[in-house]
Amino acid sequence: MTIHDLRVYLERLAATLERKDQKLLQARLNSLVSVFPFNEYEFILTFLVDRRALSFREYEKLRANYVSANRYLGLFGLAPRVFGQIWGEQHLQDIEPRFQKPSRSLDPNYVGQYDLWFEGVRVEVKAARAIHTKQRGTLSSKALPFNSSEPFWMNFQQLKLDVCDVFVFIGVWVDQIAYWVISNAQVKTNQYLSHQHRGGIEYQIGVTNKNMSAFDVYLTTPQEMANVVIAKYNEL
Repeated sequence: MTIHDLRVYLERLAATLERKDQKLLQARLNSLVSVFPFNEYEFILTFLVDRRALSFREYEKLRANYVSANRYLGLFGLAPRVFGQIWGEQHLQDIEPRFQKPSRSLDPNYVGQYDLWFEGVRVEVKAARAIHTKQRGTLSSKALPFNSSEPFWMNFQQLKLDVCDVFVFIGVWVDQIAYWVISNAQVKTNQYLSHQHRGGIEYQIGVTNKNMSAFDVYLTTPQEMANVVIAKYNEL
C-alpha cells in the first residue's frame, strides 16, 4: 500500500459519511495546522473512527498493512547528511560488526578520506533513495516501492576515486534495501560514472529504472557482505 493507495482508501471512507460530516471534515482539513506527529492523515483517521466510518479493528489492520509495505519510508525524511553518512555507515556496522570506524591505530595513513575499515580494506559507503523523477514534493511523497513501474533515480555522489578499495552502495526503497559492492577499479571504469562538478575531483553514478539491471552483477545480501567485500579487495 502506497501513500496514494492510502489517500484513495480514506477518501472512499470519507464519502460514506453524512453530508454534514463530509463538509465538516473538509473545513477542518482546509484550516489544519500540522506538527509532527499530528498531521493530516492522523486527523482524517481519528475523525473517521469517531464517526464510526472506520472501526478500531479496521484501523489496526490498515495500519499494519501500511507499515509492513513502507517500513523504510522514515529514511526518506532524514536530512541528506544524516541519511548518507550517519545512517548508512551505522547500518553497515549493524549488519556486520567487523566494519569499524577507521583510525590512525588501524591505518597509519588515515586522514578521514574513507568511511569504514574492514580487516585491512578501506571502504567508502554511499546511500541513495529511490524517488519518483516526474513528481514534485518532499522526498517522502516521492518515495517509491521496489516493484513500482514509475521512473526513479538514485544518485550516488561525492565519489572520490583512489582513496578507498571498495565502495558499498546502499539503495533504499520504501519496502526494500539493496546493496551493491563495487571495487574502486570497477567504479572508475563504470559506464555511468560522471563528474559531479565540471573540473572537480568528485564523481557520481546514477542508478535509474533504465540502467539498474546493469548493476545486478554487484548485488549482494547482508549475509554475504563480508565475503564480497574481501573478494572485491582481492580482485585489485
